[in-house]
Amino acid sequence: MKILLAEFAVGAGVEEFMPEGMAMLRTLARSFTGCGHEVHYPTTGALLDTGIPVKSTDFEESLAEISKECDAGLVVAPDEILGDLTEIIEKNTENLGCPPDSVRLCADKLKCTRILGRNNIPVPETISEGTYRGDYVVKPGFGCASENIFRSSSGRLGEGFIATRFIDGEHLSVSIITGKTQLPLTVNRQLIEINKNVSYKGGIVPCHSEREAELIEIAEKTASILGCRGYAGIDIVLAGKPYVVDVNPRPTSSIIGVAKVLDMEIADLILSSRFGELPASVGTNGSFTFRKKELLRL
Repeated sequence: MKILLAEFAVGAGVEEFMPEGMAMLRTLARSFTGCGHEVHYPTTGALLDTGIPVKSTDFEESLAEISKECDAGLVVAPDEILGDLTEIIEKNTENLGCPPDSVRLCADKLKCTRILGRNNIPVPETISEGTYRGDYVVKPGFGCASENIFRSSSGRLGEGFIATRFIDGEHLSVSIITGKTQLPLTVNRQLIEINKNVSYKGGIVPCHSEREAELIEIAEKTASILGCRGYAGIDIVLAGKPYVVDVNPRPTSSIIGVAKVLDMEIADLILSSRFGELPASVGTNGSFTFRKKELLRL
């Protein structure tokens, strides 16, 4: 098959997120080409060691043009724009990621949290306007919440921000693929630095937990409620309960480790979620630790 893999930082030339974007794109491209597929990817100049680069001067235009020539496509981008970009894919070819409506729901952090809470998924108390006092994490209310996050004991929320009650616990994520059935891949530890700011530094894949079955059950329910399809990452803080704190309707940096430890190719699983049947389970071999600052060397 001819596959479009489009990663926003690489395809739009966003230097700030280039290391993470290149690492995710490289991981996916190596898997798809290793499975015998022809990979095309838009880029402003950065090149992979596999796949066919397509010069990009406008990311949306590149998506539209390349997707017309491909059998299927997957786009990875900040959640606040991912819905519109996914629609471009769906107009022209088979979408290997989450549907646009699911992406937009996950991107709206307040709406997403409220829907999960109504469906008995543990979520932290969330404030969307006015003042707050206590121990909270303040973050953007829409889009990708991996940046501009800080911990605060009091304040007034600025426009476009929400405050969620700080949960003292283990920072984990569950990587999951959804098709006709759901396939949990790994539970991962997130390396989070918390002082005034909250920063993501990397991850350990997998991270085995005595409560692994509970974490996977919450992740499966969350993905189902939000209509996720394909690869998704469910961020969880494990305390007295497993609290869902973010839902990523796309490949995340954890996929770098997931692809290294799985006993199956991640590309085969992504394609099976769209065109075939997912296996009942997957196995892992060893573990992999990565640091955000080292991604360009992976």
